[in-house]
Amino acid sequence: MRLAGKKVLCFVEAEFEDLELWYPVLRLHEEGAEVHLAGPETGEYKGKYGVPVKTDLDFRQIKPEEYDGILIPGGWAPDKLRRCQEVLEAVRHAHTSGKVIGQICHAGWVLISAKILHGKRVTSTPGIRDDMENAGAIWVDEPVVVDGNLVSSRRPPDLPAYAKAFCDLLAKAR
Repeated sequence: MRLAGKKVLCFVEAEFEDLELWYPVLRLHEEGAEVHLAGPETGEYKGKYGVPVKTDLDFRQIKPEEYDGILIPGGWAPDKLRRCQEVLEAVRHAHTSGKVIGQICHAGWVLISAKILHGKRVTSTPGIRDDMENAGAIWVDEPVVVDGNLVSSRRPPDLPAYAKAFCDLLAKAR
């Protein structure tokens, strides 16, 4: 229970990648962290493969200063999340505060729109490599990359390394 007392905010939108949401959330619960799911509205959202999730709060209720970390799952949801000012503000706040930010697959789009990638070493699904590099990131093809407070990963087969790196970094956070 090394993450007891830690709070993590996880963003949800329609067509999130089911495994990229559930795997890290379950790992965080196993480690004792409290995870809050936030969506545009409180209610139920379905992943790309139909797995439902219920949000705990809506984006207007987010208080980023209350969290130790942020998780952003991939899928098609990040293309919607990146258009929401509350999400971008929460990501910027977490970044400037040095809080842990985890992104996997297409979730890099949110970090691009938050404008926090310049000079950062990251990975993502290869399909958005150009987007990441055009935002100033140094893109590498590795299962998981940690650069400062950012933890990034490519896709579902990399989830064990991604979730471990996120939990390890969160455990070290003040």
